[in-house]
Amino acid sequence: MSRILSKASAVSVAATVLMFLFGAAGSGAAAQKPIFAPAQSEPVNLLASANPAIGQGDANAAVQPMDQQAGPLPVQDAVDTSVNAASLAQLVAQQSAPQELSPELRCMAGAIYFEARNETLEGQLAVGRVIVARSKSGRFPSSYCGVVFQPSQFSFIRGNAMPMINEQSRNWKNAIAMAQIAHSGAWQSPVEGAMFFHAARVSPNWRLRRVAQIDNHVFYR
Repeated sequence: MSRILSKASAVSVAATVLMFLFGAAGSGAAAQKPIFAPAQSEPVNLLASANPAIGQGDANAAVQPMDQQAGPLPVQDAVDTSVNAASLAQLVAQQSAPQELSPELRCMAGAIYFEARNETLEGQLAVGRVIVARSKSGRFPSSYCGVVFQPSQFSFIRGNAMPMINEQSRNWKNAIAMAQIAHSGAWQSPVEGAMFFHAARVSPNWRLRRVAQIDNHVFYR
């Protein structure tokens, strides 16, 4: 009888150990870093505060952030600055899309796309020129990606990532062309030198020099 009880005890102990092992494996899987599903598209308001920040866009599914330390623009991004256009629209039409868009121009084009894709070409150029001015100022990151992904500046940046872009849309193609023009300085903007802007519908009371309002944004130096 004692042998039977000993065998039963051994079986019970073995079963308990197996249950513990399987339970631990389940806990480990559940405790791993979650994978988030794409978020639904929703409007994002301007980050208006006492500290000058820029940004207004739409949030969709997040993608990986661009390299914030990308440095100088590659040679293939050097845009011809010779202008033979009677209007900004004509200059946009003359831009040829690069075969491969560099991370730096993608960062700027993305900012133009989310900030001003529904505005005039002049408004889109103004956003691009602010990014250029910041990158050259010495007061902000020296790369376009660094400017765009600097914390608390553009409100469409969520979790250090840029929302998904409809790269087949006309708006995206215009944003790429505008990024090329803004980078090259091929067309002068009324807000040259501006490094801050906010949506016209808010009043953050910044103590800065107002330069101009273009479409739905007010620009400052």
